[in-house]
Amino acid sequence: MTTRSPLEEVKGVGPAAAKLFGQLGIETIGDLIHYYPRRYDDYSHLQQIKSIKPGHITIKAEIKQITGRYVRRGMHITEAIASDETGSVRLVWFNQPYRANGMKSGQSYFISGTFELTHQKMAIMNPSTERESDFPVNTARIVPIYRETKGLKSAQIRKAVKSVVSLVSTLPETLPSWVTKDNKLMSRSDAVLAMHFPDNSQVLDQARERLGFEELFELVLTAQLIKRDALDEKALAIPFKQKLAASFVSHLPFKLTDDQKRTVWQIYQDMQRESPMNRLVEGDVGSGKTVVATMAALMAMEQGYQVAFMAPTELLARQHAETIYNLLEPLGYAAQVSLLVGSMKPRQKEQARDHIKSGRVRFIVGTHALIQEKVDMHKLGLVIIDEQHRFGVEQRTKLQTKAGHMPHVLSMTATPIPRSLALTVYGELDISIIASKPKDRLPIKTTLISPNSRAELYERVDEQISAGRQVFVVCPLVKESLALAKTKSAQEVHKTISQGPFKHRKVGLLHGQMKGEDKAKVMQAFLDREYDILVATTVIEVGVDVPNATVMMIENADRFGLAQLHQLRGRVGRSQHQGYCYAILSDSQAPSKRLRAFAQTTDGFRLSELDLELRGPGAIYGTFQHGQLDLRIARFTDTKQISLARNAARRFIESHESLLQYKYLAARVHKLRAITTLN
Repeated sequence: MTTRSPLEEVKGVGPAAAKLFGQLGIETIGDLIHYYPRRYDDYSHLQQIKSIKPGHITIKAEIKQITGRYVRRGMHITEAIASDETGSVRLVWFNQPYRANGMKSGQSYFISGTFELTHQKMAIMNPSTERESDFPVNTARIVPIYRETKGLKSAQIRKAVKSVVSLVSTLPETLPSWVTKDNKLMSRSDAVLAMHFPDNSQVLDQARERLGFEELFELVLTAQLIKRDALDEKALAIPFKQKLAASFVSHLPFKLTDDQKRTVWQIYQDMQRESPMNRLVEGDVGSGKTVVATMAALMAMEQGYQVAFMAPTELLARQHAETIYNLLEPLGYAAQVSLLVGSMKPRQKEQARDHIKSGRVRFIVGTHALIQEKVDMHKLGLVIIDEQHRFGVEQRTKLQTKAGHMPHVLSMTATPIPRSLALTVYGELDISIIASKPKDRLPIKTTLISPNSRAELYERVDEQISAGRQVFVVCPLVKESLALAKTKSAQEVHKTISQGPFKHRKVGLLHGQMKGEDKAKVMQAFLDREYDILVATTVIEVGVDVPNATVMMIENADRFGLAQLHQLRGRVGRSQHQGYCYAILSDSQAPSKRLRAFAQTTDGFRLSELDLELRGPGAIYGTFQHGQLDLRIARFTDTKQISLARNAARRFIESHESLLQYKYLAARVHKLRAITTLN
């Protein structure tokens, strides 16, 4: 039996049980060994019967007598008396008739359960019991509690893990010996065993530290290896033309912020080198990232190189193309901007492709499908990726093949990334931050609204519409759900407000289940002010710019993460007009710490740190962290451990150790390199 053996080789796991384990992603013995508990119940403190108090307790006692009987409507009750030298206590089990035959009078057992009042008498209810002579799994210890599935309980998973304990002790070491020694880490086999059956809480902490360190080390090492490899690639060096940059800035209808100036300068320095740029620009919502990207593109276009700008949706691609056209028009470069998106007619597409091939068009704006399109981009000098996409190894290779060289890559995101994530998940990127917003922007006023205050809120919102402004209403669901009774759906809210409080207004509906072209039509109609109110799901979360929209109403705000709430709030207040965000709660109870923080600050970086603390990386990046990155133990809030893992990874690379001599580590790095998207 090895870690690769199928689960059915484990004693007591037949085909039916194996199927249930499979639902938890456990197919092999190795999967079982690395299926860590989600929490622990501490039954390690043994008490004497005379000193037990209501609550979770563990005793060591002898069974004096045990009986079972059926009572009303077929219910079965098993009762026993357990005694130690200090006294006796009653044990009660419901509908577990096998207990009477499974326990023997006169034998000593570890007994763990809840001591509570039942039918006017105190008893230990439905306790776990194990003979003193056996290795205890469910009693007299810190007991692991696993994520379960219907028909498969933690006790069965514990039993299966117990039967392969001998195999755990043979697990090979996966980290270099100097890494474990320098960082005072326990061996891998000891750590895995302690995760399932810790002797005490200190040992459990050491196990978490060891395995968490390993996960972070793998992640950081991968990022640093990608960064090192990128330095070996060759890019087209794009010189900085100061007069051209000054001319562009002089035609802007606003002044660049200091953050924008600094970021542009960092990009220009990167692009002058022959090693390809791989920079991420983090700009809080509405901080002016498109202007920075256009300034970068201008230098490439001036050299006769092409620029590919990839947006997450067609609607955004169209909006970006228009913005970029207007920014470049005063300099005479607007004619070189072209849009290439899926919904264009075949003849339009063909014409755009011909213009790109001939070099007449140098700035191509489209969706991520641009690199799949049959487009000849032999002069591609710069790629700009806006939102949602992490530009990974696969895409880089694809572009390199298409262009014959490695273009400079500039990624942009409006999701502020906490520093700890920036050092790990995004470790291969150079990062620029645009925190300040244009001076004419007023901070958005955020208010938490009780559902009882709707009438008053609707009056306030109607005043804004009367003043010529527009309103977003965002709902968590598309249609009603029985499972989520108090949760508002976009269809339901659209019907309610268009027939009720806002029947005198024009109300539109937009959600993710609509066809792409229908979504684009509705959004365009809202931009053209054909609707006063747009009821939507989170499809409007990323990037859509409607300067005339000043009100964002978020239904069931407590159902959204902080990062998502902040993105939604950023859809309004994008002009000189005051923006308002109303977060409507699901009920009249006191708002959570998360929502209070959301109302108190508009600093996206502060909110992202708090979201990471409260809800983990998934809150910021959808489900990537435990799905693709497969992080089970590591905590991104542990900056000390991240720092130690970074130092170890740096030393590993500098020492020129061969990754191939560490098979497990090499396999993990290979897998992590292949991950290219975060959303």
